[in-house]
Amino acid sequence: MQLDISERSLAVYEVLASSVRLRIIQLLSQKKMNIKELAAELGISSAIVGRHVRQMENAGLVKSEKIPGKSGLQKVVILKVDRIDIKFPRKIYPAFETITSHIPIGHYSDFNVSPTCGLATRSEPIGNYDEPKYFMDPMKNQAAILWFTKGFIEYRVPNLLPEKNALQMIDIVLEISSEFPYSNNEWPSDITFYLNSIKLCTWTSPGDFSDTRGRFTPDWWASNVNQYGLLNTLRITQEGTYIENKQVSYVKISDFDPQTTIWSFKIEVSEDAEHVGGVTLFGKGFGNYDQDIEFTLYYG
Repeated sequence: MQLDISERSLAVYEVLASSVRLRIIQLLSQKKMNIKELAAELGISSAIVGRHVRQMENAGLVKSEKIPGKSGLQKVVILKVDRIDIKFPRKIYPAFETITSHIPIGHYSDFNVSPTCGLATRSEPIGNYDEPKYFMDPMKNQAAILWFTKGFIEYRVPNLLPEKNALQMIDIVLEISSEFPYSNNEWPSDITFYLNSIKLCTWTSPGDFSDTRGRFTPDWWASNVNQYGLLNTLRITQEGTYIENKQVSYVKISDFDPQTTIWSFKIEVSEDAEHVGGVTLFGKGFGNYDQDIEFTLYYG
């Protein structure tokens, strides 16, 4: 699960601000338990445990399920999340001017993808899944989620840098995960990023997540397939290239022509990669972040 610093995540923070609920998480990490078993372990009443569990369910941390027991069906509580990442607001560089382009994920200019693959708008699939030809469907421009196992997808962005200004830094922000049939929270994928044909870095996505529904994932989308990604900031500076403030290569701003008319951004999973685990891209109306790919130039 990925959280941010906003009121949307407040329900989870409130759950974690309780020693009783933290203890429930610890107990459920070992096995499924019913309310009576939890109450016995915690030394409090079943009614109080029930209230705690309902709050945890509302926050998306646990779920209740009926399973066969010794005397018929019994209701057990199951932990849905095994990891929480907190995304802090990006630092602002007040000394620089910025200009941002918002790129819908369906506005790619080139692709070569292999199944499993597919696209969907906020309301319906685009064509048939696992048929790459639908990546050329005219509806692709409305895509809010797309995925493929190997190959690449490429976006072209106009260079809006004002004349006679020095380019200082580039940020590319996107919500991304691996791709697995249905989903697999532990499914590494080596994803390589290129800018104007220069390899920026290879980043290993940890998985394809369905432990909880994405905040903006539409209701018609099945619950057992990819729900959300990680919001990654790919930053190119005067010193090198960084992902989430960790240097991942020595490619610098000075390696690029600031007068180029077009920025070409490619996302690839090579068939020669160690982990060929695919790519899922989440756009506006899907996942945990209601945004397109953001391409920001810093200048001054």
